[in-house]
Amino acid sequence: MSDDHTLQTPSALMPVLFVPHGGGPMPVLGEPNHAELVTFLKGVAATLPRPRAILVISAHWEESVATVSSASSPAMFYDYYGFPPESYHFQYHASGDPVLAQQVVELLDEQGIDARLDAERGYDHGTFVPLMLMYPAADIPVVQLSLVNSLNPAAQIALGKAIAPLREQGVLIVGSGMSFHNMQAFFSGNPSVKARSELFDIWLNDTLTNGYLENIDRESRLELWQAAPEARFCHPREEHLLPLHVCFGAASVASPHAERNFSGLLFNTYISGFVWR
Repeated sequence: MSDDHTLQTPSALMPVLFVPHGGGPMPVLGEPNHAELVTFLKGVAATLPRPRAILVISAHWEESVATVSSASSPAMFYDYYGFPPESYHFQYHASGDPVLAQQVVELLDEQGIDARLDAERGYDHGTFVPLMLMYPAADIPVVQLSLVNSLNPAAQIALGKAIAPLREQGVLIVGSGMSFHNMQAFFSGNPSVKARSELFDIWLNDTLTNGYLENIDRESRLELWQAAPEARFCHPREEHLLPLHVCFGAASVASPHAERNFSGLLFNTYISGFVWR
């Protein structure tokens, strides 16, 4: 029996992972500001058990009800514009997993959360960009779960709690977003941006990683994230933060606090990644 197989047995919980996915396809185009992030994404799989499947919650998919991709061979969805021609020819050939997709819908339904399947949804760049770096062989099935477009923090945490049982089944839950996402600030050149992003980054790390907090307090902080220092400056719209809320919900019962597994600068702003084990 291989070590990988041992780690996938039902008695072992898969970690839950939140990754910053960078700007559009820039991480896989070799954009210099993304070098730290690319190094992290290329190395993070080696720190995890090998999953039997991956469930991605991408900041780039919002629906009125929780929606799960169910195609057996998902297409590519190049949901960006203005990049070099080669970025519209990237391929990520991982198969889908219709059985897992149905299970996700059933888990959500059991918790009273409206959910549906989408057999047409392809891999958006919040999914394929980080996975091209994390699992370049594309030999692990991938399913995507949308955010709920109310952008209600508690609703996203509830999604995570509903899908938590997948951790016992060798499924790696990956939230793909950004801990800082203010597009104007990224490119403003304003020297205050770095310090303002750091204030929110410190708050986020304290909320997720410090052992003195009870989980109920972490959850309350995340639900009220707009009260954090520089919160609305760092997230004028919160869709890139909310995959982290889903991750928190999925991890919260069995893994009370996260570890920060990435800390870096992107366009002179602080960004972080997290893992719950």
